[in-house]
Amino acid sequence: MSSVIALYEALASAPDDKTRAKVIAEAFERLEERYPHLPDLATQGHVRESELRLQKEIELVRADLKADIEQVRAELRETELRIRKEIEQVRAELKADIEQVRADLRETELRLKKDIEQLRGEIKTDIEQLRGELKTDIERVKTDLLKWIVPLILAQIAATAALVKLL
Repeated sequence: MSSVIALYEALASAPDDKTRAKVIAEAFERLEERYPHLPDLATQGHVRESELRLQKEIELVRADLKADIEQVRAELRETELRIRKEIEQVRAELKADIEQVRADLRETELRLKKDIEQLRGEIKTDIEQLRGELKTDIERVKTDLLKWIVPLILAQIAATAALVKLL
């Protein structure tokens, strides 16, 4: 407060307007030295103007964000639909592949059954052929044995009769 009184006394004691103007200029210079940031201070009008400008910018950013969010949501829905279609396509392909494998399996099974039946028939034929050959061999061996046994029995009977005569 003493600086205000000193300014008043200097102005009151100044002899002319030029000296008063110099005193006022020096007072402003001291004020600027004491508060160097004073010219940079914003007034209430400046603050209100900045606040309104910032609110407009915030609204613009909100609108941009809403648009971006809607765009991302639309892209997400599009991606989800595309992925669902791909899943359905893969599912259909897998079903077709499974049916093809089943058909191949049934075909292979039928072919194997046919091969097994054919082998059974061949084996039965081979067994019947071997059975016939064995019967033939048995009959031949039987005939050969009879050819040898009958003369041996007769020779044994003759030898026994000769021994009985000798005794």
